Amino acid sequence: MLPIIKLDRVCKSFGSNQVLKGVSFEVDKGEMIAIIGASGSGKSTALRCIDRLEVIDEGSIEVCGIRVDSPTVNLRELRQDVGIVFQGYNLFPHLTVEENIVLALRHVKKLQRSEVHEIAQRVLKQVGLSEKADAYPEQLSGGQQQRVAIARSLAMSPKVMLFDEVTSALDPQLTGEVLRVMEDLAAGGMTMLLVTHEMAFAKRVADRIIYMHHGKVWEIGPGTMLDAPTTPELKAFLDNGL
Repeated sequence: MLPIIKLDRVCKSFGSNQVLKGVSFEVDKGEMIAIIGASGSGKSTALRCIDRLEVIDEGSIEVCGIRVDSPTVNLRELRQDVGIVFQGYNLFPHLTVEENIVLALRHVKKLQRSEVHEIAQRVLKQVGLSEKADAYPEQLSGGQQQRVAIARSLAMSPKVMLFDEVTSALDPQLTGEVLRVMEDLAAGGMTMLLVTHEMAFAKRVADRIIYMHHGKVWEIGPGTMLDAPTTPELKAFLDNGL
């Protein structure tokens, strides 16, 4: 079975700062992969390159059979296959929860009102917010807003979900709400790639963990690698309590 995500010797610089230095890894269908590492190690940049939010300088990226690094890539097709959720919820404050969720369904997938309502109800139930369809973002907690952002991505029926430090702005209780949703998605077979500082969650839920250091993939392994790191860099990272 071919990997659903494949990065091969990916390089990316911003000016004179080389952020990714030949990054290679693969993700199989149904896998949940956690990327960890210190700030500036290239984790979020790698994620953004997968969704073509950043254009790479060298190497190749293939997602769901689409060559992301191709100059002729169909971004609309790519982003129907790949959902991405950021630290910021990016909800439209003047729209209700349901209206936020169905916006792309109406304008990108051209679905009818009756269809999008059913989809919105389904994904809100998935994230435990069925009763919040008519609420506005300002009436929700941060954890609830983040779960709406996840529901909005799920509504597009993506083949892959990317999560970029989605809990870093939340307090521990709200973080737990969001992590439970992500754990349920992983249990349901969703292919997921997440950048996270939640070490206990990564160890418990991820099929594999990728440790990035100075723009490179430094160590890859199962959750148990956090108990017995093989490189001094990962040991130092974990000892710092990050």
